[in-house]
Amino acid sequence: MMDIDRIRRDTPAASRLAYLHNAGAALMPASVVAAMKEHIDLESEIGGYAAADREARRLESVYGSVARLLNAAPDEIALMENATVAWQMAFYALPFSKGDRILTAEAEYAANYVAFLQVANRTGVAIDVVPSDASGELDVDALERMIDERVKLIAITWVPTNGGLVNPAAAVGKIARAHGIPYLLDACQAVGQMVVDVEAIGCDMLSGTGRKFLRGPRGTGFLYVGRKMLQRLEPPMIDHFAAPWVSRDAFRLRDDARRFETWENNYAARLGLGAAVDYALDIGIGPIERRCRMLADRLRGGLASIRGIRVRDLGRAPGAIVSFTVEGYEAEAVVSDAAAAGITIGASDPSSTRIDAEIRSLPPVVRASPHYYNTDAEIDRLIVHLAGLTRR
Repeated sequence: MMDIDRIRRDTPAASRLAYLHNAGAALMPASVVAAMKEHIDLESEIGGYAAADREARRLESVYGSVARLLNAAPDEIALMENATVAWQMAFYALPFSKGDRILTAEAEYAANYVAFLQVANRTGVAIDVVPSDASGELDVDALERMIDERVKLIAITWVPTNGGLVNPAAAVGKIARAHGIPYLLDACQAVGQMVVDVEAIGCDMLSGTGRKFLRGPRGTGFLYVGRKMLQRLEPPMIDHFAAPWVSRDAFRLRDDARRFETWENNYAARLGLGAAVDYALDIGIGPIERRCRMLADRLRGGLASIRGIRVRDLGRAPGAIVSFTVEGYEAEAVVSDAAAAGITIGASDPSSTRIDAEIRSLPPVVRASPHYYNTDAEIDRLIVHLAGLTRR
């Protein structure tokens, strides 16, 4: 059984507001905040270099923690300043030529898609969007039919930013492996709320963030690159940490995923990330996933019963992002009205997932994202508040 009372004591703000914005930036446990503060204090006392030296073992352990979270090996993990940089370092390391194809999903995130467009403009690569099936998930059969010798990358967002859809990441991985095609998975909204097993998924590269459902600090992220793929990739940018300068005219790329890192880092934030991963692992990702889905399902069910509210989520088994619109109200107005009542939710603009938004004619949507530290009472509080809003 999950000790919700202890978890909420570890999350002081939970006693002051109903925080349902974990798809944006979750509330950090006290242990995460303490890890960062302690290192900053140490830096102020003995200097940044000496502090890093003293905490070298703890800093090194963060790689192991992230590896356990993903069922990977520590040498397959790079720690980055955010998930976007992690994704970009993998994507821009891939070679593309005119006539090559990139396959992606309808719900692909804007930051990734504009990178596809940039490479397409530079090289003449084609971007082909795999259609969705009747449930709204990526159509696996359609993906299989679209494979040919020109496909050089499959890159999808597992859980999009604009709703509860969970794309069939493992089924995509099976196809990618069968055809020997590199597979890059954006797991930004998945890590921390769902079990993430890179071996079961079959992805070659995966990016994730600390600040969302993992409950880590902002300015943290990570990149997984499997050993077989690692040796095929040269990072688009390097420094003497990623590639030591071994002679006047030569450098040697590191053998591990840290070839995607640079020498200078925010060590306090890294320790916060490690503390967040350890906190989640201590609770158990399986129980976290079950509770997140239970709370999200409770919210969807309550909202679906209110006249004037339309739930916008897709997929057979949606995750812990609940998207909806309220008739007569702009999304930001709903968010502001909830904030005045002590309830924190968010919104998602169509430009963040343009293809999906255009296909479904989506306006800006309200986005509520419960996490395991939330309670049934907080979910019901939001439902009652929104029901009252529709009656005004």
